[in-house]
Amino acid sequence: MWMWVLAAQMTVAVEPTARPKVTAQEVARGRTLFEAQCAYCHGADGDGGRGANLARSTLRRAPTDEALFRVVNRGIPGTGMPGNAMSVRETWQVVAFVRTLGRVKREPLPGDASRGAQVYETAGCAACHTIRGRGGSTGPDLTDIGARSSPAYLRRSIVDPQGEVPTGYKQVRAVTRDGRRLTGVVVNEDPFSIQFRDTSGALYSYFKEELAELAADRRTTMPSFRERLEPSALDDLVAFLVSLEGTR
Repeated sequence: MWMWVLAAQMTVAVEPTARPKVTAQEVARGRTLFEAQCAYCHGADGDGGRGANLARSTLRRAPTDEALFRVVNRGIPGTGMPGNAMSVRETWQVVAFVRTLGRVKREPLPGDASRGAQVYETAGCAACHTIRGRGGSTGPDLTDIGARSSPAYLRRSIVDPQGEVPTGYKQVRAVTRDGRRLTGVVVNEDPFSIQFRDTSGALYSYFKEELAELAADRRTTMPSFRERLEPSALDDLVAFLVSLEGTR
């Protein structure tokens, strides 16, 4: 992981010039580079995880090869996507490999997205998650989750939410000096104060010296639905989430 951070710090912005001819050898080298530097977030098959799903014919942030080159080289500010220190040729090799991902035929998913929309509502997902501006705010926005994450990653997130907590959704547990016990997701924190929101949407703000206890960990407030949903309902819910691709 430290090598990934170091690479981000060493990023040198270069322009997409001197593109080599796309050959099987160039694509193979791109695969090797992708597996070493990109697969941790985007998945070994590029179909998403904590990073975006790249196994698509059209990428919204990179509609052209030149745009994809710049994303690979420079990253995307304000997101978890860093830049890198690869050479111009290596960057083009990664671009060539990523473009092959959108041409791979994917197996159809089990489940029905329309039924999954009903599962989403009855399971209470909207209490914490937002879709197109509607819903709660303690969990990640799901408006375009289907464009960002693979079906396998979404399924794991539903049945084992503690396995990998999304960045920015750290849980905090606090005890006030009058004995109130509060749990929520951190909204903002500095050395002197903290603001967090509970599952009902209530926002709390305290100076840290006002709290008797304050503990943060990598857990999430989302419960596991492994035992809460029948296998068919889980399939439907995953199919619904995969269908959420935001605005194209």
